Amino acid sequence: MQVDLSFYELVSEASLLVQFVMAVLLLASVISWTMIISKWRIIRDARREAERFEDHFWSGADLGRLYEQARNKKGLSGMEHIFVSGFKEYVRLHKQQVSPISIVDTAHRSMRVALSREVDALETYLSFLATVGSTSPYIGLFGTVWGIMNSFRALTDMQHATLSLVAPGIAEALIATAMGLFAAIPAVIAYNRYSDNVDRLVNHYDNFMEEFTALLQRQVLSREVTG
Repeated sequence: MQVDLSFYELVSEASLLVQFVMAVLLLASVISWTMIISKWRIIRDARREAERFEDHFWSGADLGRLYEQARNKKGLSGMEHIFVSGFKEYVRLHKQQVSPISIVDTAHRSMRVALSREVDALETYLSFLATVGSTSPYIGLFGTVWGIMNSFRALTDMQHATLSLVAPGIAEALIATAMGLFAAIPAVIAYNRYSDNVDRLVNHYDNFMEEFTALLQRQVLSREVTG
């Protein structure tokens, strides 16, 4: 007796619950891969923009002109967003002749809020990847256990149990485990990699923010002395 153990036949002949588990894992894998590619592009572009802006910033460019160029951009993000948020408060409070300490402190708080928003944007999708990576193996294992249970339950109605009778049920059940690992492994690798990239980028933003705050403080104090 020959048994068809092709992938299509195993999936099509699986129980409805095992097929549902496979469908969930397949959907999770497709979504996670979409997010992996999207997040890779976002982090890559954010890193490039940060390096480009920082090089321009520290090249001796006029801060007022740089601010005017940056604030008119659509979809302002990253280091430019932090810079514009801080310098906007600096300009506004400086015109009101506020104390130097208040100017610097308010600008720093504004940049801190902008940094928090950038962190939220960078961490988008990471929680989903972590969820897929941690739960997919267990979902696949659930489908495997259920399929094996059905296979052994079917043997109770037969007088002579052979490997050819048990093999299809076990094979279709193990596909669920394989699909769970297929969904989980890329998600875990991407989550760990992107979490490290985001942490590095956030530290880059934070260092720029502190350096820019010190620069604003020096400018405010120098104007206070000359004034």
